[in-house]
Amino acid sequence: MTKNYEPTEREQSFLATVEDTKYDRQSINGLSPFLNEKAPADVLSFYSRDELEALGALKGGERDVESRMPVKITRHYFELATKSAPIRAIVKASPAETENLQGSEDPGNQLDYSPVEGLLHKYEMGLMYVVSTCSAHCRFCYREELIARKEIERQDGTVAKKGMAQVPDIVNYIKEFNGAVEANGGLHPDSKREKLREILLSGGDPMVLSNTKIATWLAALAETGIEAIRIGTKELAFFPNRFDDTFFAMLDSWHETYPDVGLRMMVHFNHPDEFLLKDDNENYIPDEQGIFEWHPDTKRAMDGLTSRGWISIENQAPIIRGVNADPDALRIMQRALKRVGANNHYFFGGRDIVAYRAFNVPIETAWQILNDSQKGLSGVETHARLSITHYKGKTEVSAVTSEPIPGVPGSENGVVIFKLLRNAADAPERGKICIVGRNPDAVWFDDYEDRVIYDEAGLFEYARVNARAEQVSQP
Repeated sequence: MTKNYEPTEREQSFLATVEDTKYDRQSINGLSPFLNEKAPADVLSFYSRDELEALGALKGGERDVESRMPVKITRHYFELATKSAPIRAIVKASPAETENLQGSEDPGNQLDYSPVEGLLHKYEMGLMYVVSTCSAHCRFCYREELIARKEIERQDGTVAKKGMAQVPDIVNYIKEFNGAVEANGGLHPDSKREKLREILLSGGDPMVLSNTKIATWLAALAETGIEAIRIGTKELAFFPNRFDDTFFAMLDSWHETYPDVGLRMMVHFNHPDEFLLKDDNENYIPDEQGIFEWHPDTKRAMDGLTSRGWISIENQAPIIRGVNADPDALRIMQRALKRVGANNHYFFGGRDIVAYRAFNVPIETAWQILNDSQKGLSGVETHARLSITHYKGKTEVSAVTSEPIPGVPGSENGVVIFKLLRNAADAPERGKICIVGRNPDAVWFDDYEDRVIYDEAGLFEYARVNARAEQVSQP
């Protein structure tokens, strides 16, 4: 337990029921085990000799791929990768990653919305960095600055690594912020924001933490009056056996103790190869009804979640070059997930992370891929939308047209329509749109700066928050 925090009797009673287990992920950390031939004999085949020579030649220099993003893979994920090029692309380092290091050290200016270390307060939700690693590392990770433990320049000019959330700081902030909201009739007196209702445990991947540490966060947050807690995780793909009996027993005990607090598992499957079985010819294996079979470990973990009706399961994934920029793969994934009880939440356009041009699919291409993938799916299978996290907030790519709009200059080759879903500071601007002339090569908003037709949403007139205190309350 973090110092200076006194758990209630109810918390202590719950935490006394939690059992921890050791997990053997058999993770390979870094390129060194491959370069020095210290990795298990079968795993060494993951990189060819030529690939290792090319990566080794970059070590210690400006283009060192591990300085940008550490290399890490679990045994489970390696075994999936032996039958899947998309899986290999997710975790396999390549010199192409550092050919163009353009990008933001703090994507979306996230730290502008950090009232206390380790917490981002955006919308009516808080996102917490509770750990800075995962069981394996996606090369396109949107948190590469956190995973790589990079020093980031903050708005006040200080330079430091992103810190992890601490229980006392977070609990105090939530109580003080929501207390001020309640005392002021439903809006914060300074920022005019509504109460903080949801918290997302993120990082890194919270599921690399012990049951006790996860339970500590769940209980402490529940005690503040938070309405719902999310756990963002890719562990179902990287190491599904983490979802074992002791973990589910902890969740059951927590739900019994705090039955009115919602729990949402925000899972991250990028491709159906991460959970569907494949034969030696790399084809999916149908059962007698023609339904593709799941990997037994992943299915057992998913069943453990879906069988608990009080847990909401939502999948979200970026559309990434060489991984899932494939309508057939996305169609199979959306259908298979909904069939077992997991919802399709969002697909994301690439963020402006460092080296984003090595991973991002052009925005218009991503929209077309998702649109094509949802042809032939039922209405309940097609809830996912394409969203991009603009500096101003979460923005949907609503439509891409091919024909000009009569009388509208700049629309000669068609237009892209963006819709603001969530403004990072507050909600009133939801639904406002921005229309730009098409640019098939655009991979980020700045590629449309010279072709803005109509910008009700203010995406291209965005001014960075001048002072953190203007948007969030200081604890």
